[in-house]
Amino acid sequence: MTTTHPESAKQEDNIFFKRLTYGISRHWILVFSIFLGLYVGLPFLAPLFKEIGWEGPAKAIYFIYSYLCHQMPQRSFFLFGEKTMYSLETIQTIWQDTDNPLVLRRFIGNSDLGWKVAWSDRMASMYTSVLIFGWLWYPFRRKLKPLPWRGFLLFLIPMGVDGITHMISDLSGLGQGFRYSNKWLRVLTGNSFQDTFYIGTTLGTFNSYMRLLTGVLFGIGMVWFAFPQLEKAFQEISDSIKYKLGLK
Repeated sequence: MTTTHPESAKQEDNIFFKRLTYGISRHWILVFSIFLGLYVGLPFLAPLFKEIGWEGPAKAIYFIYSYLCHQMPQRSFFLFGEKTMYSLETIQTIWQDTDNPLVLRRFIGNSDLGWKVAWSDRMASMYTSVLIFGWLWYPFRRKLKPLPWRGFLLFLIPMGVDGITHMISDLSGLGQGFRYSNKWLRVLTGNSFQDTFYIGTTLGTFNSYMRLLTGVLFGIGMVWFAFPQLEKAFQEISDSIKYKLGLK
């Protein structure tokens, strides 16, 4: 009967974890994509689970992401319903006549309107963009120079301006502030567009386009700034382990 010496077993474990770390560092973009894909995809599974009657998993996703997003229904996508997004007035008429954000965020939809994605359109745009632009960046990573932090800030400023002005506007009440009517934009554009472009937050309005666009800009900036640093860090880890293990 053979026995394994504790030091030998410890050494084998050490080698195993080094090889595992080496593999992850070599293929970090794949590992990252799996975890980010799960993070991005779960909010879209919530309405699917509601549609097929899986109440428990759906409620769990809505609950978890309620700590990550405001989940306001008038700024969220809906699946399996008549429309992709609904106005605040529609939700107030069909569900509850309130402008209290803490009450509104509890509305997840119904069989007619469809079911709400578990986070807002901006969040969906932000993190889906990181995933997509990460895939686009990777084949060209050695040709693109990293984005400096000042450049990254420029990509963040539009979202900051849009988000802060929405917050200030909402102080006048949901559906009441200057970012809801966008009268200032009518003046700047000479009232060149239809009323549906200026008023509200649903898909096709100025506010909706800004949330989606600023989310995309965030994704581009995040990938361009952070991913080259991640690539460099994982490359250093890979080279170090490769040297220690004598790998070719």
